[in-house]
Amino acid sequence: MAALELGAGNSTTRTVYNIDGALKEHYKPQRIKEMTYKNNPLLALMPKYEKFGGENMPIPIILTGPQRRSADFSSGQGNSSTSEIRQFLLTRAKDYSFAQISHEAIRASASNTDAFVRYATMEIDGAIHSLKRSLAVAMYRDGTGSIGTVAGHNAAGADPDGSLTTIYVANAEDITNFEVGMKIEFYANSGGAPSGSARGSTTATIAKVDRGGTQPFITFSATTHADIAVGDHLVQYGDKDAKMKGLDSWVPSSTPSATAHFGVDRTADPTRLGGVRFDGSALPIEEALIGGASEIAREGGAPDHIFMDFASYANLEKALGSKVQYDKVSSNDADVGFDALVVNGPRGRMKVIPDHNCQPNVAWMLQLDTWCLNSLGAAPQILNADDAGQMLRVYNADAYEVRVGFYGNVSCNAPGYNCRVTLA
Repeated sequence: MAALELGAGNSTTRTVYNIDGALKEHYKPQRIKEMTYKNNPLLALMPKYEKFGGENMPIPIILTGPQRRSADFSSGQGNSSTSEIRQFLLTRAKDYSFAQISHEAIRASASNTDAFVRYATMEIDGAIHSLKRSLAVAMYRDGTGSIGTVAGHNAAGADPDGSLTTIYVANAEDITNFEVGMKIEFYANSGGAPSGSARGSTTATIAKVDRGGTQPFITFSATTHADIAVGDHLVQYGDKDAKMKGLDSWVPSSTPSATAHFGVDRTADPTRLGGVRFDGSALPIEEALIGGASEIAREGGAPDHIFMDFASYANLEKALGSKVQYDKVSSNDADVGFDALVVNGPRGRMKVIPDHNCQPNVAWMLQLDTWCLNSLGAAPQILNADDAGQMLRVYNADAYEVRVGFYGNVSCNAPGYNCRVTLA
């Protein structure tokens, strides 16, 4: 705590000590988990491993066993086939969030520590919320940082021309990914992913988010760049190709190419190494889910959880009508639970859970025990050395800050037991 001393023995020093002690008591690891998991089902329910040390973590997958088999003894014995193993070398992604508290505020509340703790926790809760949303969204995405795409500068979908501040979001459900104050960069769409350099040389800061209607939009504090086009990706400043690789990376929407995924070329067996893809866009939603589950069952998997956006969940609930069944699911890591709708598949009951972090019109059908959120320490955690406090002096400002962070990534040890179902 020496870094926080403001003058030996004065009231402000004692206040900082008191505040930091109170914050340590308030933000115990279990409380942070409960704050993080609430309203984020996939983040809450996915198994966790919090000792992801070293440079990388090998995730071996048996592609095939030895094929030295035959009805004829000599033919089988003469086959030189051996087991084929692929090994994903998982690396860590990083993510940070910061709460800053002015020195003046500390001095002004030196005689009322309780009042200041309430103010400090409001700022820190906000920082934790920002990071948990970032993690929860990233768990569904592909690691590129894209959190939405541009529909145009008006509801008709006209190309932005740089003189306007409003951008419409292509998928209405993606509007939950944006907040006032976010700094956004725009990237051209290439192969379905953000590519190249950011459009323009500066970021655009969100001043307003209109979440209503079928075509929500974002208003920026200044005019956007002249070269922005319909279909461009919206990426929070600093996130381009730096986020953890979630479901969309492990089970992509199209057959995996030869581009390495954690060091593995998945073209040798795109299903076992890159998951199942089922196009249910022309089917009623319940038939689409049964179709996807049947394909997983054929591969030997047993899906037990399905995650989808709220609009798709509502469509499923209405389609099932009087046949609908409900259940409860709970996190193994915290006292957090979720309501689920039950669908019967060829390998048993599947619990369907709506998640506002999920991409629209996609159902993620998972055998959850094949997945893991691997992290170096808790995900997320307040960053502080063992011998330091949670409040750190800002070197270039008259303020203190609390840093929240995450080091880790998502892994899957059997992608072929999981399916991405495209919905109407």
